[in-house]
Amino acid sequence: MARVFVYGTLKKGQPNYKHMINTAKGLAKFQGRGRTVEKYPLVIAGKYNIPYMLNIPGTGHHVAGEIYSVDDQMLQFLDEFEGCPDMYQRTLMRIEVVEWEGKGSAGEARAGAEGVVECFVYSTMTYPPEWVGLPYHDSYDSSGKHGLSYVLRESRD
Repeated sequence: MARVFVYGTLKKGQPNYKHMINTAKGLAKFQGRGRTVEKYPLVIAGKYNIPYMLNIPGTGHHVAGEIYSVDDQMLQFLDEFEGCPDMYQRTLMRIEVVEWEGKGSAGEARAGAEGVVECFVYSTMTYPPEWVGLPYHDSYDSSGKHGLSYVLRESRD
């Protein structure tokens, strides 16, 4: 099992969360909530209002999200879903645990108790330069105050 940190449309209550609970795509077990140890710019960009964490450490905010333990099948699905490696790149990042409810091996319990875990995160280094000038967010909600509603894939032109 691998740990994945999701900060956008795959979180609970967001438009693509359905994929995280679809066991036909693999297993994903919610472990807790966290935020990036380093600051990153989280922007909402493109004509479909997609959230992107730009891989520019030290800029932006500590980004909030959810920590999941996923099997190889789900990790492969997420790579495809996130357009990895073209649109997003999956990299390891340190995530500060805000709330831990992960049950499992003693190693998982210890990691949660220490306050920081390493997780795979889908961020991007392949973005138009003008995205750096967009507003930075510390958390993402598709129906947030920003007014930029996410456009589901099935609704795109």
